[in-house]
Amino acid sequence: MTIEQKVYDVLDNLAIPYEKFAHKALYTVDEANKLGIYIPGVHCKNLFIRNRKGNKHYLVILKDTKQANLKGLSKQINSTNLSFASPERLFRYLKLMPGSVTPFGLINDSEKHVEILIDNELKKSEYICFHPNVNTVTITIPYNGFEKYLKWCGNKIRYVEI
Repeated sequence: MTIEQKVYDVLDNLAIPYEKFAHKALYTVDEANKLGIYIPGVHCKNLFIRNRKGNKHYLVILKDTKQANLKGLSKQINSTNLSFASPERLFRYLKLMPGSVTPFGLINDSEKHVEILIDNELKKSEYICFHPNVNTVTITIPYNGFEKYLKWCGNKIRYVEI
């Protein structure tokens, strides 16, 4: 089973509806914005970060038009300085490659190492968009379905102001 199919199987088992949009490989928000196809829902930026010691890892989920201030975020969550985690850490914890960071990688975090930090503004979304562990497809799911998925994952979740 592919890492992409695993996502669809989980969503199907949880009865979370989704719509798929295939496209060329995308590595940045700018590339996605230049794609020229309409994908309904709030598009997200997903950042895999770590604290200074490297013993805490976070998946930050925010609207694609926002910029995360890691210094401000570290204060908000009472952490040491935050920085982007290496591709090796990304693969170790979420089994993902750079360019395909997504909350669906949490399927692979069986030991719940990664804490999820969600921008408060996203709670207002009706639909939300992510890659299904590959950067050649974007899927749209209802926000309440996303919350159901996160509950199923079991990782710690915090809402933050970005």
